[in-house]
Amino acid sequence: MNDENPTQTAPEPAPEASAFAHVPNLLRTALEARGFRELTPVQTAALAAIEPPRDLQISSQTGSGKTVALGLAMAPGLLEESEEKPKGPRVLIIVPTRELAAQVKTELAWLFAGAPGVTLDCVTGGTNPGHERGRLQRKPRILVGTPGRLGDHLRSGALDLSGVTQLVLDEADQMLDMGFREELEAILVTLPAERRTHLVSATFPVGIQRLAASYQVDPLRVEGTPPGEAHEDIEHVAYLVNDDERYAALVNLLLITGGDRTLVFVNTRAETTLLAERLAEDGFAAMPLSGELQQSQRTRTLAAFKAGTASVLVATDVAARGLDVPDVATVIHGSPAMDAEVYTHRSGRTGRAGRKGRSLVLALVSRERRLRRLFNEARVEVEWKEVPNAAAVRKKLKKKARRQIHKALDGDQTPPQSELDYAQSLLEGRDAVHIIATLLQQTAAEGPTEPREVTAPVASPRLRKNDARKFEPRPAREFRGKPAGGARFAGGSGPRFTINWGFQGGASPQRLLAHICRRGGISGAQVGQIRVDARTASFDVDARVAADFEQRVRGRDARDPRLVIRRAGGRPARVFARS
Repeated sequence: MNDENPTQTAPEPAPEASAFAHVPNLLRTALEARGFRELTPVQTAALAAIEPPRDLQISSQTGSGKTVALGLAMAPGLLEESEEKPKGPRVLIIVPTRELAAQVKTELAWLFAGAPGVTLDCVTGGTNPGHERGRLQRKPRILVGTPGRLGDHLRSGALDLSGVTQLVLDEADQMLDMGFREELEAILVTLPAERRTHLVSATFPVGIQRLAASYQVDPLRVEGTPPGEAHEDIEHVAYLVNDDERYAALVNLLLITGGDRTLVFVNTRAETTLLAERLAEDGFAAMPLSGELQQSQRTRTLAAFKAGTASVLVATDVAARGLDVPDVATVIHGSPAMDAEVYTHRSGRTGRAGRKGRSLVLALVSRERRLRRLFNEARVEVEWKEVPNAAAVRKKLKKKARRQIHKALDGDQTPPQSELDYAQSLLEGRDAVHIIATLLQQTAAEGPTEPREVTAPVASPRLRKNDARKFEPRPAREFRGKPAGGARFAGGSGPRFTINWGFQGGASPQRLLAHICRRGGISGAQVGQIRVDARTASFDVDARVAADFEQRVRGRDARDPRLVIRRAGGRPARVFARS
């Protein structure tokens, strides 16, 4: 660190602060006020790697302190005073989701709270762009944003990135997986060539390596906590279940958790809503969290989960990025994780801040071997168990209720006198043991719904075609467009097209119609019958505009590059919704 930096004029740290000896004094004060006693491995590595300043590639698991590590690495450039009037942010941090953007901003806000002139702001989709433009005029020194919204502000002229000296791509692997490459490239070409570029990624596959080769100079690889060591406080359990009993198994596990804050992961947006609604119908305080929710609704959902009003949150992997709820007791993998990194990120939502946590996997018999390989790759020791049947759930609930009775009896709190008087009246002319037994029957612990019966899975399953089965597949739905004049466009009078987007990927007739019209440059009146299946959808287009429509949709869509529209009977489209 530069000892001549004018912002670092405080005396040398006391011996007890030696763990922060190389941390700027302003940040050291913030760390100590936050309760830090030492730095995590990734923070120490990042701090040691900034002299001389270099580009960083940070790879570490969830909960290992990567955001603070970034703050420490970026500190010298941020704390230096500049006589030039800023045109825009000095540090740009790009993240894939709104939740992660908010979390990164919050984490850096307390770290730089005592640093004069270091202001922060956040711009993301789902918020009012006009309000954001007003805030950008204040020239925050650190700006956190999602690719789409940053691109919007660049195109409108509200954002000037010519003064950026440090760029951070956080969760870089996820941004590429989500199809943000084009948006990222459009932003990166506007940045000064002379800058530091830091990549944060759980893994560094070929795509990330190519990105690094294009935009980093002599990067230094910083590895924090290796896989398998980041979450030693997490108990990993896999329950082998028959493919058609997954919901029953989930109900039994939720009954056993007894209202503890639980995060249930599924793979698609459609499943979040479907599963949350079904759980709510069965009496659980469950809510969905996915990318299709409006920001106000997402905020209310997270507030309810943090407050305990909703004890079960059903979420996709993407929506849970940046979820900062420290006391999630249990994570349940309702749908299997795609790979070891996804499993580790999911599990990392529990066992945080020194608390114990549980990661429970509903392991379909058709995927047992694949999941065993996944656990090996994630370097976690998993205990395989049978899903508790209805009798076992009732027994556990009874034991839990009796433990609560013993705890209350052994406590110091004395019942109100009115209750004591009533208890005395019950004893008159009755056997005390009989009274207690009767009351125990009356106060037996009951969950929001009856436990489900589950059958023992087959020991050596063979792979079956319903490997990718969802919680409750829905039948295809149909929708017909209607022109402004009131006459309905006849579906049979135009050619049929297909798109590789079905309800398992979050498609609905309304969303499909919007995508079709935007991409093909036609109106809703020119779209006929829309049929939505699990993985695909089909629709009619007015014959008078069909040829032009087919030409317009032939190329890759910049906003949704994985979606392919073809005339029915053409070459099959790629599958959009991953199983």
